[in-house]
Amino acid sequence: VCSSDLGKACARRRLDRFSDAQIDHYQSERDFPAMPGTSQLSAYLAAGVISARQCLHAALHSNQGEFESGKTGAVTWINELLWREFYKHILVGYPRVSRHRAFRPETETLAWRNAPDELAAWQQARTGLPIIDAAMRQLLATGWMHNRLRMVVAMFLSKNLLLDWREGERFFMRHLIDGDLAANNGGWQWSSSTGTDSAPYFRIFNPLSQSEKFDPEGLFIKHWLPELAGLNKKDVHNPANLGGLFGVVDYPSPIVDLSTSRTRALTAFKKLSLRQYAAVGS
Repeated sequence: VCSSDLGKACARRRLDRFSDAQIDHYQSERDFPAMPGTSQLSAYLAAGVISARQCLHAALHSNQGEFESGKTGAVTWINELLWREFYKHILVGYPRVSRHRAFRPETETLAWRNAPDELAAWQQARTGLPIIDAAMRQLLATGWMHNRLRMVVAMFLSKNLLLDWREGERFFMRHLIDGDLAANNGGWQWSSSTGTDSAPYFRIFNPLSQSEKFDPEGLFIKHWLPELAGLNKKDVHNPANLGGLFGVVDYPSPIVDLSTSRTRALTAFKKLSLRQYAAVGS
């Protein structure tokens, strides 16, 4: 146990432990929030206690100096380090992203909804979708959220709720101990399809399928949502299916229908595309 959570010696020991053994399993375990599959170095990187260069050297050392071949875990982690650096370069080359502007200016006219109650439900982990609420409770309790879940909750906010991604970006930066302007902005804009190399607007994660795939036993959900601990590994992903007398008393119903909200998001983005074409032709 480190005497200082952000001490250089602690960061170095954590990096050494990860690169010596855990990195071998990084590719296969990193997407499962109930597993200790990530490096847990993001807070140290954000605070400047350890550098991306040190992390890269450690990864290369564990992989016989190879960038693109050798251990898949090491190669995958190196790529994640490169993403962090890529977003820093975006911040320098396109400073508008640090001024609450989209990397893709044409998306600024997207018709985001004004739904303060739904935003509050997302922020307070009461959306009625267990994987979303468990992830948000993890953030509120620890100041950190698993990377896979950051994408899931970001896409839920920006697509299913069709709320401005900047609301989520702002909330994350207020609560994350590893809050990094470049990485946080880049991740949010990727999820909301407003950024560089972003997810196509029609790619919308389904929280239920993401939950079933990456938390198959419901261990992560049950840890952060103990009110669902009595459900089996199938029902825990979507308690709303139980309905009636079999529902969970202390857990809310979903605030949005996933299918309907997906269609709403697709329509909004398609209208945006039509306006772009009209502007070009005029």
